[in-house]
Amino acid sequence: MELRQETSDDWWEVEALYDLCFAPGREALSSYRLRDDVAPVAELSLVARDADGILGGVIRYWPVQIGTVQSLLLGPIAVHPTRQGEGLGGALIRDSLYRARTAGWDRVLLVGDAPYYGKFGFEKLDDVVMPPPTNPERVLGVALKTGAWDGVSGQVEKAKT
Repeated sequence: MELRQETSDDWWEVEALYDLCFAPGREALSSYRLRDDVAPVAELSLVARDADGILGGVIRYWPVQIGTVQSLLLGPIAVHPTRQGEGLGGALIRDSLYRARTAGWDRVLLVGDAPYYGKFGFEKLDDVVMPPPTNPERVLGVALKTGAWDGVSGQVEKAKT
C-alpha cells in the first residue's frame, strides 16, 4: 500500500468509503459540527492505495480549539471491509501521527475505543469535553510532545479561522 496525501481527485472515492464504513447518518454526529466550514489539515489527510490504485483506507484530521489551545481532531478513519485486519488502519494512524509531530503539532484527540487507540498512545482525557452527546469515556488524546496535554481542559470547539 502507498500512503499519500489526499487530493481533490480522491474526494468522491473517499466520501464513498466513509459512507460504506459508517452509518448513513454519520454527518449528524456532534464531531461533524466541529468540521463544518473548516478545512481538513491537508498534509495529514491521507489515502492508502494498492499497486492497482484501489483505495483501501483513508484518514483525515481537523484543527480544533480547547480554550486558547489548538489541537488536532483525528477522524474519520476508515478501512475498506475487504482490507480490514491487514494493519492498514494502524499504518494510517502511525504515519499520520509521525507527520503531525514533524509538522509541529503538539497534541491529537479523537472519539474512539480506548483498547484499540491505546496501542498508539492515546489515553482518556478527563478534562476535555467534546460536544454532546459524546460519551466522555471515549474522548482520548495523545501528546506528540511531552506534557502537551498537561493543564489542558475545557470544551472542544471549532478552530478559529
